[in-house]
Amino acid sequence: MTIPKDIPDKWFPIVLPLKWTKEGLPSKAKSRRGTEEERRVRANDREYNEKFQYANNCIMTSKYNIITFLPVNLFEQFQEVANTYFLFLLILQLIPQISSLSWFTTIVPLVLVLSITAVKDATDDYFRHKSDNQVNNRQSQVLINGILQKEKWMNVRVGDIIKLENNQFVAADLLLLSSSEPHGLCYIETAELDGETNMKVRQSLSVTSELGDPNNLAQFDGEVVCEPPNNKLDRFCGTLYWRECKYGLSNQNMLLRGCVLRNTESCYGLVIFAGPDTKLMQNSGRTKFKRTSIDRLMNTLVLWIFGFLVCMGVILAIGNAVWEREVGFLFQSYLPWDPPVDNFLFSAFLSFWSYVIILNTVVPISLYVSVEVIRLCHSYFINWDRRMFCNRSSTPAEARSTTLNEELGQVEYIFSDKTGTLTQNIMTFNKCSINGHAYGEVMNTPGAQHKRAQPLDFSTWNPLADRDFCFYDASLLEAVKVGEPAVHEFFRVLSLCHTVMSEEKSEGELVYKAQSPDEGALVTAARNFGFVFRSRTPSTITTQELGKAVTYTLLAILDFNNIRKRMSVIVRTPEGRIRLYCKGADTVLFERLHSCSHDVMNITSDHLNEYAGDGLRTLALAYRDLSEEQWAEWAEHYRGADKATDCREDRLAAAYEEIEQDMMLLGATAIEDKLQEGVAETIAILSLANIKIWVLTGDKQETAVNIGYSCKMLTDDTTEVFIVNGHTVQSVREDLRRARERMMESARTRDGGKEVETQWGGACSLGNGFSSGDAANCIPDQEKCAQPQAPPTSVLESISGEFALVISGHSLAHALEADMEQEFLETACACRAVICCRVTPLQKAMVVELVKRHKKAVTLAIGDGANDVSMIKTAHIGVGISGQEGIQAVLASDYSFSQFRFLQRLLLVHGRWSYLRMCRFLCYFFYKNFAFTMVHFWFGFFCGFSAQTVYDQYFITLYNIVYTSLPVLAMGIFDQDVPEQRSLEYPKLYEPGQLNLLFNKREFFICIAQGIYTSVVLFFIPYGVLSQATQSNGVPLADYQTFAVTTATALVIVVSVQISLDTGYWTAINHFFVWGSLGAYFTILFTMHSSVLFNIFPKQFHFLGSSQNTLAQPVVWLTIALATVICIAPVLAFRFLKLDLKPQLSDTVRYTQLVQQKKWKPGGRTGRRVGGIGGSGGGALGRLGRGGSRRSGYAFAHQEGFGELITSGKNMRLSSLALATFASRHSASWIDTLRKKKHNPHSTPPTGDSSPAPSLAPPLSTSSSLTGPPEIMQEEAGQTNSDPTPGKNLNEPSDVQSNVVNIAHMEMGGCSLTAQEAAFGWKGAGARISGASSPGPPTIAEEAANGE
Repeated sequence: MTIPKDIPDKWFPIVLPLKWTKEGLPSKAKSRRGTEEERRVRANDREYNEKFQYANNCIMTSKYNIITFLPVNLFEQFQEVANTYFLFLLILQLIPQISSLSWFTTIVPLVLVLSITAVKDATDDYFRHKSDNQVNNRQSQVLINGILQKEKWMNVRVGDIIKLENNQFVAADLLLLSSSEPHGLCYIETAELDGETNMKVRQSLSVTSELGDPNNLAQFDGEVVCEPPNNKLDRFCGTLYWRECKYGLSNQNMLLRGCVLRNTESCYGLVIFAGPDTKLMQNSGRTKFKRTSIDRLMNTLVLWIFGFLVCMGVILAIGNAVWEREVGFLFQSYLPWDPPVDNFLFSAFLSFWSYVIILNTVVPISLYVSVEVIRLCHSYFINWDRRMFCNRSSTPAEARSTTLNEELGQVEYIFSDKTGTLTQNIMTFNKCSINGHAYGEVMNTPGAQHKRAQPLDFSTWNPLADRDFCFYDASLLEAVKVGEPAVHEFFRVLSLCHTVMSEEKSEGELVYKAQSPDEGALVTAARNFGFVFRSRTPSTITTQELGKAVTYTLLAILDFNNIRKRMSVIVRTPEGRIRLYCKGADTVLFERLHSCSHDVMNITSDHLNEYAGDGLRTLALAYRDLSEEQWAEWAEHYRGADKATDCREDRLAAAYEEIEQDMMLLGATAIEDKLQEGVAETIAILSLANIKIWVLTGDKQETAVNIGYSCKMLTDDTTEVFIVNGHTVQSVREDLRRARERMMESARTRDGGKEVETQWGGACSLGNGFSSGDAANCIPDQEKCAQPQAPPTSVLESISGEFALVISGHSLAHALEADMEQEFLETACACRAVICCRVTPLQKAMVVELVKRHKKAVTLAIGDGANDVSMIKTAHIGVGISGQEGIQAVLASDYSFSQFRFLQRLLLVHGRWSYLRMCRFLCYFFYKNFAFTMVHFWFGFFCGFSAQTVYDQYFITLYNIVYTSLPVLAMGIFDQDVPEQRSLEYPKLYEPGQLNLLFNKREFFICIAQGIYTSVVLFFIPYGVLSQATQSNGVPLADYQTFAVTTATALVIVVSVQISLDTGYWTAINHFFVWGSLGAYFTILFTMHSSVLFNIFPKQFHFLGSSQNTLAQPVVWLTIALATVICIAPVLAFRFLKLDLKPQLSDTVRYTQLVQQKKWKPGGRTGRRVGGIGGSGGGALGRLGRGGSRRSGYAFAHQEGFGELITSGKNMRLSSLALATFASRHSASWIDTLRKKKHNPHSTPPTGDSSPAPSLAPPLSTSSSLTGPPEIMQEEAGQTNSDPTPGKNLNEPSDVQSNVVNIAHMEMGGCSLTAQEAAFGWKGAGARISGASSPGPPTIAEEAANGE
């Protein structure tokens, strides 16, 4: 059982916050936790229990009170390095000898940030206090001195006996003593605890079940010895000592805090764990915090910037020392040193700290605030996206984390569950094999046009039939009617061998509650064929067989678990015979058959292979007759194992193994689990984006492979599918070696016999002697292997063939061992698709961790069930699908939605945009702050290194808060390079994020260089002009305030022009922020130099009329214009040359879009689909051939059932685009060249210029990822029929080739398009804000309405 990362809001009052581990337990609990090896609890004896200092039932999730809030909150905030850094600067500014800036230039933004965070923390903690009080003050009925008394939850102690009533929350972890229900049963709902929606049953020990009277319970003095507090929700081990007897306790006797009592009038329980010791609280620890690669890079860059700041301070301090020694003494008579300064060295020391203060704005505190605001807005865009809203389940997409949005634009590996994630997890009984005869729907053969038969009508002879059940083979129904013994026995197994709970709401109206959809489908199938499961008691199962009521005595249930992969029941028939019925995975069941079933087993195996080939989930069924002696002997053995206090599970498993032998095979079932809508198209599009998809499933190999074909992970164009199915280390290693050899051979064949170096020897040897130390040195990091040898990863990953790898669970167990994991990883990563079948939840997490540990790539895990939680938490990004298996995966995830197909929009639209926006934001932010700050550095050489600032101190304070914060914030929130439809139509646009091209160390240094260049221009141009300039009246302009106003104005204008060039998508908000910031600057500037403020604060605003006088001079405006041109002209020239000589794919997409917009005619596009995904072309994937039937397996995904509860007396009472082929990718494109350089930096660059021509798209492949939607190409080529021909695949190679010609002709056609339009983005009529980027609940605009 895995635990959700987040708990629903309505349980927040009961659950400790995620920071509990950080805050810690009470001191007594801490000291006890390290020494407590077992827990002893005596009922009704508080004095005895208090000796152990057990925690009480009071919880305190709040962190502060009125007294501690301010110091504790400030202490927590100053644990952030950035806040501590700015506090240090503030302290420096309070020292008058070194500060040339007023203290408010730092304290204003710092206090603003601290205040916002403090208000947020105080609000959260207020609600925690409120919730704590609400929970702790709940009332419980506690048995004290033989009398039930009302007590608050906080006053409940370990060892108390509590009475619970229907629909009440369980106050603590209780041992169930008695219940108002028969046999000591009670029913609980655990949906908020573990996400499972069906009710569960718990039962008290028979020895305590009669203690229902408070007087009897008051005399109860039993002592429980059990395990210490732990976080395992699914198990409990303990012993009850009472009246000189001992009784074993298990999880089925426990009621855990977090559950709700249902359908039970009342029950009594003994408190075993209270407060922080309860299992729910133990599972509320802090989850590992996930950070993005940009966060990690920013931390590194900030350290570099701080080092650069120190270097500048040292340079200027040395300059101060030299100046004071050589020149400064000449001015001592009227510019003496301040009193503490008595020599030039001390003056230089103070000057260093002064410049550290002045130059600190290279990393302003507003950077961190802006990043969080941008991420929060991006999260809201995901939540508001109506195209990711599921109408059927009314489930929107949800960004559960706000820190990982840009990481969504860098994913290279997706690890997906199959059942419920790729498939619907809605099971239907489809086929079966009984005694060697196959029954079920006859599949169409390829090319046939056979019409499916009508479903059978069961209601005519079975009034209890389920009306929603569909089956098409009448021969099976006829076999039931004529009374074939094997068929009757087959359905008898299905009606008896299960843990389904039945509720009869009215006469004949049965409702089944099953722990899995598979089990419900099997029981429903038996019901429709005349073997109806009606009800159960602790010792009986009642069925209706062909209209006749039959009651079987239930002797034992041998329950299902993930190790056994089977379940059995032992029943006594009305005739007195004892029979064992078993169902389970064929690989497990066939090993336990009697030799006389050999012939039937061979035939059934062939049928199972057919079913698995059709993607069906399969189970085998068998039975065994037992004599009275065999039953009596085994029952004694079973009872001994059941009562064991140590190794109980192992002893029970051995007992089960003993009886489940020599069985007779009856047949097999096949259940269909269809693919979700849009799965094939989504996988196809993601594959075109160079995202590798690994499916990790518990299904059979054949089923997994078939699903791979159905969802287009595997295609007919796949070069080779490698099967790794070895059972030993050596065989697995040999399979992986052969796979690598086949890849290399294929590469040599494709390259015309050219040898491919396979440096398997030397330092990176991966032979049988591969050691863990060698593995550490051979991870896929090309820089770690000495030249000229290239590591195998660079060789294998340079192979462009379409390979796939399928590996089974037992082979994966060997492949994940330390001495072989590197070989497995390199082989798998060279494949386009990987399918791991028969894997456990732990193996899923291990595979994800392996790729995370050894690959420089972002991983994403997606699943819908509890068995996917570990994988979801391990990956960089976890995505939960709210499906049929509860909400555990959703609660553990970072993002959630209801259907797999939304993943392409999450990554290709939201993820790519978030990455693009964040990168552009950071590049511009560092640029504008270096341009702002470095002016002080140049000014230092002209002011005697005196730490005099260029700008007015108010300008320094407001620059990052008012003048430049909002425009860059708008760009970081709303910017786009291409519209959302193009992001989906051209998946190759996603690859720059995978290669981290938009913000890296190189891009950072380019931004810094541009900022430094801008600072040089902004200082020396005004300095050179104004030093010789005069006003119209002859008064010189070379004064400090004129220079400061001129430089500051030029700076604000230059950075505003720069962000106008950087913004690719203009909205009304962008316009308002950019021009509004300029207006705010001039308004504040004139206000600060006005007579009004001078009259009010004459000592603060003493430069009266300075800005008015300065900006009234034409030479000043000419100077500002000259500086602006010199700053911007190189940027424009560089961008034009880059667009002309080496355009990116996004440039080409914008260009083609502008071409199409110019060629569109009014009214000429009335029926165009939105996007290119999910239209009518995604058409009918028929039920033909291997890929037509989309189904999946059962036993390896089934969870442990309720068999033990039932057998011990627990009656479960319940009143567009269908891509058939993939064209080869163009290996000469600029992005593929970069990818190869990434994997092998020492490889020789290709000769010739692979860059596209200025007016053409990049080298066009036959992939639709570059050519765009076929219907657009047809229209542009002059075809009038915009609808694809029925049945014709628009992605056939011939069609795609013609599309390439058409788009090339279109781009070179007779339409005029300026380079400026292509360079500075798409600006459609009426700037659109799509559903993914609107500031509020969006209106989704169809593309047909755009730009017409």
